[in-house]
Amino acid sequence: MFNTSAFVIGVTVLITLGSVLLGVVAFGAFSAHKENRWGIGLFAALLALLAGSVAVLGGLAYLRRHEVEAQLLEFYSTVYALYLAENDPAIAVTLTLFHSAFHCCGMLGDLLEFNQVKQTCPKPSGIWEIVPACPAVIASAIESKASVVMGIFFGTGAVLLAALVCTIMLIRNIKKRPRWHSR
Repeated sequence: MFNTSAFVIGVTVLITLGSVLLGVVAFGAFSAHKENRWGIGLFAALLALLAGSVAVLGGLAYLRRHEVEAQLLEFYSTVYALYLAENDPAIAVTLTLFHSAFHCCGMLGDLLEFNQVKQTCPKPSGIWEIVPACPAVIASAIESKASVVMGIFFGTGAVLLAALVCTIMLIRNIKKRPRWHSR
């Protein structure tokens, strides 16, 4: 089920990014605790590199939003097909999450969908509401939310730059202290 390229790439990126961030933060905290100017300087350089990388990744994610859309649709189609073939409760949960998040129902919409899949679909809020098919809803959601995702990346970059400014202030403050300062 989770052997699609979109899922594998997504998980790999998240694990790698989390590991890098954890390592950088641990290094910075250790250097600040020891008041090691060189270590804090290296931490500042790593923060600058991360801030730039996040901004570039945000721009690339925005520019390649159509590829992201294709990957997400491929993942949804795989989950949908597996659920029809196996009727596995774990796959049903994943399908239900998709349907709830995007307020959609299957590949055909709730009027034409198989009863098996309808169980994972959200209930219409009114008598006349028709829950649309997921591929079109997912595609329009990716297109409409791409600028928000880019903003989140740029916001994260701004937070990292704020941390960089604080780090530089810490370096300057450590340099001004007399050498006999107790630790």
